[in-house]
Amino acid sequence: MSEKEFTHLHVFLIEPSKTQQQIISQYLQEFGIEDITCYLSGNEMLEALEQSSPDLLISAMHLPDMTGVELLHALREHENSYDMAYLLISSETSFRYLEPVRQAGAIGILPKPFTLEELDIALSATLDYLNPRKIELKHFDIEDVCALVVDDSPLALKYISRILRDMGIELITTANDGDEAFSLIKHRYFDLVVTDLNMPHMDGIELATHIRTLPKQQSTPILMVTSEQNQNRLAAIDKSGVSAVVDKPFEPGAIKRMVINLVN
Repeated sequence: MSEKEFTHLHVFLIEPSKTQQQIISQYLQEFGIEDITCYLSGNEMLEALEQSSPDLLISAMHLPDMTGVELLHALREHENSYDMAYLLISSETSFRYLEPVRQAGAIGILPKPFTLEELDIALSATLDYLNPRKIELKHFDIEDVCALVVDDSPLALKYISRILRDMGIELITTANDGDEAFSLIKHRYFDLVVTDLNMPHMDGIELATHIRTLPKQQSTPILMVTSEQNQNRLAAIDKSGVSAVVDKPFEPGAIKRMVINLVN
């Protein structure tokens, strides 16, 4: 990725350690990013948002006044900050901390310490998110694609729907779990199904299996978006009729490439 493509990014860095602020800022400067404003706490940064809108928010997990999860949810609860790109940098490995970040639509989660290559991927994902491009299909218009998005997380539903709209998909129906989704798909044809794995009532594997029993939907592309790490569960996905799997958090560009391949 060309350094010039990153130079205009305006970054807010929320990190309570001055040493870590310097280290992360130096990494960003390696990519030509100079417009970096540092904050020590979540509330300090939230107050600054009233005066300035950054392109990218980079946060630690543990802040003096809140966690990175709480900060991300605070951003997603307000219309003015909902669409801001968010990147977490943390040595945290606990599912309890990281899963809410994945569900809420983070651009990425980088470990401490991270490499320049890992940062490059996250910054590239940020550009894809901030500058979406409508995709072109071989056989029909992207605006005619009917998509069903299934997730028990309202934030994830909204985030995935936004990514699809950025691609040019306008006909989007949402469902909060597999039961609701299957009720919809029994009576309507969908060109694409994007579903979470772990959901109450009926999970993504059960949903995909049921969809494949419907004659009109046996070849419908099913894209599963999941943060699942259990190998047995991942193996079960392959047997359920799912067309492709992408990890949470995902790069918008990865979703776009998969949608093009699946729908074409």
